[in-house]
Amino acid sequence: MQDFIPIYIHSFESLATRDGEGIRFGIFLGGCPLRCVYCHNPDTWDMRATKEYSPEELYAKIKRYTPYFRASGGGVTFSGGEPLLQAKALLPLCRSLVEGGISYTIDTSGALPLDDDRREMLRMADHIILDLKFPSDEEYRKYTGGSLSPVLETLAHVASQNKKIWVRTVIVPTINDTTEKMKKYLEVLSPYREKIEKYELLPFHTMGFFKYEKLGIDNPLSHLDALSLNTRDALENFIHQNF
Repeated sequence: MQDFIPIYIHSFESLATRDGEGIRFGIFLGGCPLRCVYCHNPDTWDMRATKEYSPEELYAKIKRYTPYFRASGGGVTFSGGEPLLQAKALLPLCRSLVEGGISYTIDTSGALPLDDDRREMLRMADHIILDLKFPSDEEYRKYTGGSLSPVLETLAHVASQNKKIWVRTVIVPTINDTTEKMKKYLEVLSPYREKIEKYELLPFHTMGFFKYEKLGIDNPLSHLDALSLNTRDALENFIHQNF
């Protein structure tokens, strides 16, 4: 009989450089409580379609990259899907990472209420990347199927700790691609201005459209083109001037 809770993994990315500092080992967890209309990875939604690993198996994979982590200030990034959905299963691995001197980052939607396991996983992390998908509960429910309330709870919780915090928002044409909308995001983030190291805007793209077709899932934004980088740059300039 196994004495661990299996961890469901969608995929890995070794020697990654974007989701955190330095060279990263990216672990994309299976399962997500949201159904964002602009999701680029609908293939991560169903946990049953992923592969099971034990904490020991994952640690063995990760530790091979320790020299890269030490040389670059990198570490592990848990992404997804939604990594905090599997917090209980991940805690033994997180403890092993901390004991082994390997830092980890959590890339989360913050869309789940904080229980003891999620709080503990957040506590041990060095870096939190939080997705602020929409600035009002009405929009959040309309475009993700979730609630803004736990996102704000998660933001307030990590801001109260000594954590490196990045916030990200995907900018989607016709939905949230105006400076007026950016003002609403900044109103949400303004109480945490001193705690947030970076606020990034990610452009909506169409590279994941084929996944909807492959999975037989309706793509509600199939009529949209990718966001213009000029639009993204203009909005980022607005953010830098006002945040």
